[in-house]
Amino acid sequence: MTGGELWLVRHGETEWSATGRHTGLTDIDLTDDGRRHAMALRKRLAGREFVRVLTSPSLRARVTCELAGFAERAEVVDDLHEWDYGQDEGLTSEQIRRDVPGWTVWDPGPRGGETAAQISERADRVIAMARGEQGAVLAFAHGHISRVIGARWIGLEAIDGARLKLSTAAVCVLDHERDVPAIDRWNDTGHLEE
Repeated sequence: MTGGELWLVRHGETEWSATGRHTGLTDIDLTDDGRRHAMALRKRLAGREFVRVLTSPSLRARVTCELAGFAERAEVVDDLHEWDYGQDEGLTSEQIRRDVPGWTVWDPGPRGGETAAQISERADRVIAMARGEQGAVLAFAHGHISRVIGARWIGLEAIDGARLKLSTAAVCVLDHERDVPAIDRWNDTGHLEE
């Protein structure tokens, strides 16, 4: 059997995520709504057994992890940091498309930043970590790296993550169906409506 189950949690809202600005390595905190949504994760994840808890080194992911009640167990894993957007850091897609018509982070990718192949390698290492465990792993991360992990989990290319919409403070569960990697749940935000 292929081992492991991976629960991915995207960090709560930040000022930049709320306005569509690409936030890679810039280290910003959550908004008040982001904090409230991160606290709602505590109830959503309560009663679940996780053999390992991982978090991106970014403040927004670590604060989400803390407010969800997992800071004491969390291991900082550099491979979970968000896509390095290079020169496109802090810009919206609309702003970037003024210079590069039709631009997406997926293709041709950020100017002077990380390539899809590079982020795919990081995603594969996170997946290998989760699959090496006997039980569920919980990881607090970001929008684009999580979408790449989701795509890679089911054997797709990194750019196929473009088809996996992901909201802030969402929960995703990557598992297996008869030993075949499968997405059990994606972009679950039901806990934010309570």
